[in-house]
Amino acid sequence: MKVYTTDFIRNVAVLGHTGAGKSEVLESILYNNKITDRFGKAVDGNSIIDYDAEEIKRGMTVYSSLVPIEWKDYKVNFIDTPGYVDFAGEQVAALAVADSVVIVVSAKEGVQSGTMKAYRQALAKNLPVIFFVTRVDEEHADFVKTVAELERRCKAVPLVFPIMDGGKATGVVNIITRKATINGKDAEIPANFVDQVETGHFELCEAVAMTDDALTEKFLMEEDFTAEEMIAGVSHGLRDGSIRPILCGSAISNVGLDTLLDTIINYCPSYAEKGTITDANGVEVKTSNKEDFSAFVFKLVSDNFAQASYVKVMSGTLTSDTPLYNSNKSENEKMGSLVLIRGKNQIKVDRLECGDIGAILKLQDTDVNHTLATKANPIQYKPIDFPQGMLGKAIWPKTRNDEDRLSSGLSRLASEDKSMLLVNNTETREQVLYGLGDQHIDIIVNKLKSRYKVEVDLTEPTVQYRETITGTSEAQGRHKKQSGGAGQFGEVWIRFEPNPEQDEMVFEEEIVGGAVSKNYFPAVESGLREAMNKGVLAGFKVVQVKATLYDGSMHPVDSKEVAFKSAARLAYRKGMPEAKPALLEPIIRAEVQIPSDYVGTIYGDFSKRRGMIMENNAIDEETTVIVAEVPQAEMMSYATELRSMTQGNGSYVQEFLRYERAPKDVADKVIAAAKARLEEDDED
Repeated sequence: MKVYTTDFIRNVAVLGHTGAGKSEVLESILYNNKITDRFGKAVDGNSIIDYDAEEIKRGMTVYSSLVPIEWKDYKVNFIDTPGYVDFAGEQVAALAVADSVVIVVSAKEGVQSGTMKAYRQALAKNLPVIFFVTRVDEEHADFVKTVAELERRCKAVPLVFPIMDGGKATGVVNIITRKATINGKDAEIPANFVDQVETGHFELCEAVAMTDDALTEKFLMEEDFTAEEMIAGVSHGLRDGSIRPILCGSAISNVGLDTLLDTIINYCPSYAEKGTITDANGVEVKTSNKEDFSAFVFKLVSDNFAQASYVKVMSGTLTSDTPLYNSNKSENEKMGSLVLIRGKNQIKVDRLECGDIGAILKLQDTDVNHTLATKANPIQYKPIDFPQGMLGKAIWPKTRNDEDRLSSGLSRLASEDKSMLLVNNTETREQVLYGLGDQHIDIIVNKLKSRYKVEVDLTEPTVQYRETITGTSEAQGRHKKQSGGAGQFGEVWIRFEPNPEQDEMVFEEEIVGGAVSKNYFPAVESGLREAMNKGVLAGFKVVQVKATLYDGSMHPVDSKEVAFKSAARLAYRKGMPEAKPALLEPIIRAEVQIPSDYVGTIYGDFSKRRGMIMENNAIDEETTVIVAEVPQAEMMSYATELRSMTQGNGSYVQEFLRYERAPKDVADKVIAAAKARLEEDDED
């Protein structure tokens, strides 16, 4: 593949609902342009786009893939993305380096939840959007209905209509040129399309007129636009978001794909048109190959042979001998091979111009979100804000032999997948893996097995309850030990009382007359703090307690720190059960973003979870954010359940707020479960 300059490169993210036909469209383009010798399908295992074992097994896209196409002296870097919500991190990474978006819609299924999510993502990034309605010749397809919904919900406008013959798509009619393409050849518009095309042409002219004052005046004077004016108007409208073209076709019948490519190179912006971008510090960088080199790493792919760091050249030019400096780590990097990626294939190249996308092999210390630049100008670009996994599972190695490999494998996978999160909980002694959903976690587990030969078990994470007291008690702790030689003696009297103002135990002393030497106060406090790591109800940490040492006694020879530490623990064991202990449960703040149609459903669901709605804010006409406070125990599988309630359209984040007194029925269940675990441990 030859080297293309910035003006002749188009970077296009391909989004849409899962199963809408994104990869199918790109596979057809590859085949029709003789880049592949067969029409690949993931389920058949012969796709160069969906080639990973997990994609073949599931029959769908799991990872984003680069698909560069050469078309009429232009290079189009398609970035195919998964539509399933568990793999949203791949979509976000693609949008970070794309300059425009194609949203694929199935004419059979129509506008789906994934269609609208992709649309909202593109709008949030201020990226031009083209809709491509595919599968127009499938049974039960309804192109007219799909277009009507896109016009209504996305303010889109059709540029072409499909031509059908006996239920099969044979070509398309171009509304701008008012010409047809049938069986790959230019043709006149079929008579039965004339009225439809004229209506569509007028509506498009109306949209074009709004992009320029001169065109508005010409439209009001009822003068026809020239082809050049139409192209310029659509191009301008695409860029400012006032026009979102609808194209159509059939990947299987090879209809409309050339029109899609033509539209991309004629109407979509190049990276050079940005003029300047800003780095993480707000410094402007020119999008030109005449500037100092810089590149942004947006994806890592590892296999048994080498790691590929996917980069977009943000300024300057990247060559196979360009010195690389990792601005995030302030370290030099050693250049490996420079390649273009086309699905599972790599094409070695010597040069990538500004705006182009490729990969560098075998970088040692460069991660996703890092910037490669020059040491003289070590700029850094803003990191991608990846969606964070909220579905947690405690992960355990099946055998001792798996322990070391598990740690190494998870670390390497986390460097590739920024949506997964690992938390080592020292209190529960669990390593918790957080993912975007069940499928996401399943993929991670399968990778551990296939790539690192590690087998694991998953369990529900332990909810970190707390214990406290609601009453006051006084207790004696007396430790005496005599077994030959020097003995041990220490006696304390401790008052336990609630202290809701502070989570950590507050220790005070009220010793009068030197009953206990102040030298032993630290030992008493240490013994109490250690004891309060395990409550008397269910073994959870004790909080919000004040412990006061108010009396005790010593032995002139046998008193030692260890004796007073033990005495404090004995006082704790006696006094805490008498101080009306209570269980506290963690409360979280959940911020849920959903289509507004589901507000009632979410309200009702939070009520069942013992949650309290705190805020309800409409972001736009179709999207609402609900903020609720809810017990953490009620949210353990919420990521999966929210998806089910909202047809995959809901997302949420959560954070810990505070501890609150657990209702009696909840406390009884937790305490019973804890006692059952202790009994099992004793039997073992």
